[in-house]
Amino acid sequence: MSMYGFSARRGLLALSVSYLAIAVVAPWNVTSAQAQTAHPGTSNLPPVVIEQPAVQRQRARPQASRGTSTRRTANRARRAPPVQAERSPPVVNSQDARSGTVGYYTGTTSTATKTNTPILNTPQAVSVLTKEFIRDQAFTSIGEAVRYVPGVIPHQGEGNRDDVVIRGQRSNADFFVNGVRDDVQYYRDFYNIQRLEVVKGPDALIFGRGGGGGIINRVTKEADGVPIREVTVGGNTYPGGRVAVDVGQAVAPDLAVRFNAFYENTDSYRDYFNLERYGFNPTVTYAPNDQTRIKLSYEYAHDNRVTDRGIPSQLRPGGLLPQYPFQTDPSTYFGNPNLNHARSDVHIATGVIEHDFDNGLKVKNTSLLANYDKFYQNVYPGGPVNVAGTTYSLTAYNNETDRQNLFNQTDFNYKFDTGFVRHTLLFGAEVGHQSGLSFRQEGFFNIGNSSTLANVSTANPVNFTPVTFRNTTGANNTYKLDLGAVYLQDQIEITRYLQLIGGVRFDRFDLESRDRRTSVVQSRTDNLVSPRAGIVLKPVDNVSFYGSYSVSYLPSAGDQFSTLAPGTVIAEPEKFENKEVGVKWEILPRLRIDAAVYELERTNQRLPDPNRAGFFILSGSTLTRGFEASVTGYITDLWQVTGGYAYTDARITGATSATIRPGNRVGLVPYNTFSLWNRYQFTPGFGAGVGVINYSNFYASSDDTVLLPSFTRVDGALFFNINKMWRAQVNVENIFNTRYIATADGNNNITPGSPRVVRVSATANF
Repeated sequence: MSMYGFSARRGLLALSVSYLAIAVVAPWNVTSAQAQTAHPGTSNLPPVVIEQPAVQRQRARPQASRGTSTRRTANRARRAPPVQAERSPPVVNSQDARSGTVGYYTGTTSTATKTNTPILNTPQAVSVLTKEFIRDQAFTSIGEAVRYVPGVIPHQGEGNRDDVVIRGQRSNADFFVNGVRDDVQYYRDFYNIQRLEVVKGPDALIFGRGGGGGIINRVTKEADGVPIREVTVGGNTYPGGRVAVDVGQAVAPDLAVRFNAFYENTDSYRDYFNLERYGFNPTVTYAPNDQTRIKLSYEYAHDNRVTDRGIPSQLRPGGLLPQYPFQTDPSTYFGNPNLNHARSDVHIATGVIEHDFDNGLKVKNTSLLANYDKFYQNVYPGGPVNVAGTTYSLTAYNNETDRQNLFNQTDFNYKFDTGFVRHTLLFGAEVGHQSGLSFRQEGFFNIGNSSTLANVSTANPVNFTPVTFRNTTGANNTYKLDLGAVYLQDQIEITRYLQLIGGVRFDRFDLESRDRRTSVVQSRTDNLVSPRAGIVLKPVDNVSFYGSYSVSYLPSAGDQFSTLAPGTVIAEPEKFENKEVGVKWEILPRLRIDAAVYELERTNQRLPDPNRAGFFILSGSTLTRGFEASVTGYITDLWQVTGGYAYTDARITGATSATIRPGNRVGLVPYNTFSLWNRYQFTPGFGAGVGVINYSNFYASSDDTVLLPSFTRVDGALFFNINKMWRAQVNVENIFNTRYIATADGNNNITPGSPRVVRVSATANF
């Protein structure tokens, strides 16, 4: 558990004050709303659902005269018994209907603009993976799913966390849940996910610091009043098993509830690996009237697994380059599985209140209170296998990274006209407090008391030599971060053919770090101004051409900001500048093709100062130029697709170390990636899916030393709608049992891809 208790009183006070401010001005009238639900179609394309405005209470017309007949009519009206309005569940539309989601297709999102905007009108590349697509693929984690998002590569994450490379920029912190920062290093499960949204390109106007290549946002399932009672049980051939529950409904005319939970215990194709995780997420929605909605959610997630850093590379005779991964069985484990483990316990409480004033103004306030307890430990390959292929070395460490987060966001969204020009104005503010502990211990092997264990045999790469962990040079500090931001954005529709978007955000980032060994306190404050501008041209209603410019900053403490040192205290923030043009085409009512060309420049990356230990020269830089294209939706009523192609040329333009030099390719960035998943519903009771993933070769790190080979993987699935109560599916990953390298974390922590694995699941609907 964290050594620093979370200030619950502070969080409750912020939540209460924010909600009271909105509640005072909210009219609490009661009118009816019609709940709508969209059951996933199997043989026909579901109809378009258009959200209707809330029913307004008519005001009484003023009396024309005070005659006797008028007074009699009024008296009869007063004596008449009141008519009670029949209340419907506390939603106007389901989550799918509000986002225009049908099958694999999503029409609108608020993540990229903080206003509910059609993706067609968003001047930025946005990819959405819906819950139907995630279910059809039997995905349970972000690393599996993002292979179907052009321009996004899964990173190994040291075997203990979600980690991605987006447009050549690596991050383990650019994760959000329902639009609020969820930046701690852990694995996020999909048991309660409604959709996964990837917004590409820097966009600090919406998200604040970081997000240099883009962000990943989980939209979780909410209590929307739509009845659901599902239990899913599944297993795989590793072996392993999983069960998930999703139940919810309206329990009163103004109240809906929902409960999601899961448990999983599984092995892997990797020797010694085991994973046990579970979680639950109750949610409540209360709608006292048609203009106001209050949503409360609490999630607890536990994850305990054996960490796995993969296999090392191998030296070549004469020091020839490039090197390649060591040739061994994909199941071969390197390290000490008795000591390697990662554990996380996550608590996230969220409260949202929304109110529509019916005059063009909408207000939304979101508060998130989260506590993260995280620990991981690794004994792993610390260098390559020798030329003879007989020995390698091991190194070890552990890390405790507890954190507590409190965020509050308030958004005012006002729609109005100035002459013939329509405006959607967003004004908002965010405050946050983050605190925690960063504690890293180096491992010393009890043979020679050295931090490196050399000459471990590759014939027996699992080594159980005892290890003693001590804090010597690693992080040992507490930290606290206070942040505040204000932002302004205007979406301007000049004509049906021309739209503009522009805005700016100001962030104050105030970080303090205290070394527990010396009691020395380091602090730094950054004031960041991030602009955004875009234009959308629509020659016809179903085609848009766009251009955009955006900027984001990453403070000198980095993605996880947990430690400050004398060198980072004086370092300026890194800057990400993105220029992008693209086209989006709704080729059919539920089929969209997107394409974008972009240039993303990263500057102020830190290069260690050779003349002053612990200090940096801000000469590092990268330049990424790329093209992305994607297709999502229904080709016919029975045939759905999602996937795309990305060409990404990410280059080092300014050295960041002695081995990472200008001209090098950025690590884990293939020039070419392609993925496409197809699902076809042959009959109402039977469907099938097939997908292909192709990567060209790529380097394990940016020193361009170890080259990972290109690969093509084919997956498939069968779907059975047995009756109204039961459905089942069979998924086969890597049908042709292809040997390939999936990802890496540096030159000697390389993850082989899984051989063929079969997953089976059955779902009961009650």
